[in-house]
Amino acid sequence: MLRRSYPRCVTFWETMKLKQSPEDFLVEELTSVVPGDSGNFAFYCLEKVHWTTPDALSLIRRRWKLSPRRLSYGGLKDRHARTTQYLSIHHGPNRNLSQDGIRLTFLGYLQRPYGSVDIRGNRFVVTLRDFEPSQCTPIEGRLSAVERLGVPNYFDDQRFGSVSGPGGEFIGRLLIQGRFEEALKQALAGHYPHDNAATKAQKQLLRQHWGDWTLLKDKLPRGHARSLVDYLRVHPGDFKGAVVRLRPELRGLYLSAYQSYLWNRMLARWIEQRTTPETRRYVRQRLGPVPLPLHLSETDQRAYECLNLPLPSSRWKPAAEDPRLALVQEILAEDGLTLQEMQIRGVRELYFSRGERAGWVAVSQLSHHWADDERHPGRLCLTLRFELERGSYATLVVKAIL
Repeated sequence: MLRRSYPRCVTFWETMKLKQSPEDFLVEELTSVVPGDSGNFAFYCLEKVHWTTPDALSLIRRRWKLSPRRLSYGGLKDRHARTTQYLSIHHGPNRNLSQDGIRLTFLGYLQRPYGSVDIRGNRFVVTLRDFEPSQCTPIEGRLSAVERLGVPNYFDDQRFGSVSGPGGEFIGRLLIQGRFEEALKQALAGHYPHDNAATKAQKQLLRQHWGDWTLLKDKLPRGHARSLVDYLRVHPGDFKGAVVRLRPELRGLYLSAYQSYLWNRMLARWIEQRTTPETRRYVRQRLGPVPLPLHLSETDQRAYECLNLPLPSSRWKPAAEDPRLALVQEILAEDGLTLQEMQIRGVRELYFSRGERAGWVAVSQLSHHWADDERHPGRLCLTLRFELERGSYATLVVKAIL
């Protein structure tokens, strides 16, 4: 896979401390949905810390013995934050659940399942730590610029957690190529930095004995990996069937990670084509720095604020004269793909999302406050409060000011 080279980013980001505790990063999902006293869908508020959204949902399903189809939610929230979001369960119970950093509170009933269309945005309270007083003035200037100009609407690092290890491959790209065994092995046994000790031991076992499904079934603890191993024990060689049996939210994460990576490259190319080295700067991402425009012509600024780029998928059917088509084709060609090849052949359950994403996002209700940093004597902390449209990343706003 082609990875482009960018100038090295040296910023305050390298010394500033982010997410030293979950209380330093608060996320509240904003919705206009109001539950009632009746309906087929029970509505809940999910508060969590130290959990990804898919893992929290998996725990809820296990505790209440729910099939995946009964549960609906709007978006994914960060593991390394204290987050609040909403979900619905078809014929769900009128009760609460609390366990290990998860609190699920019953709110009432809806006539239809809750989904992403019900999210009007997210509210963030972010505390950044360990600043020198001399850093305040340049950061104040960038805060003003962000409030005035917004930020490019890149997918940020949280989207790419399924890419394991340095130089790791995208599971979604492996699936496009029909390399189902490699995709499954990375999904079940890939190295991820936030795995706990038990998960690391389980993955080590999988890597050591991959292919000996009977032994693995005997040695693995009860859970998702063991159920897939048992499927392969009964259906040896059917890695496509095992991939289909991955949890639906995980399958979606693997596909969206690769699709989002391609989309980010599309937006980066669009910005680079309209700026010069003097009129852009780069911010760090896990998969490589991305450009932010410092200045655009009046015409390009208007285009930027109205820009919508398609999520690359064979399901996107552009008109021949669509000016975005050449950009999509150019980025896909760099990975040896065509638009028609952006699909998982022969697997109905696996498909790339169809839609468009705004290339620019406004940062609204932005305010900030400097204070003495109680964790780093003699240093300062900065607390930011702001709102973003759904699907946009607060960490990008932080990177844009540092």
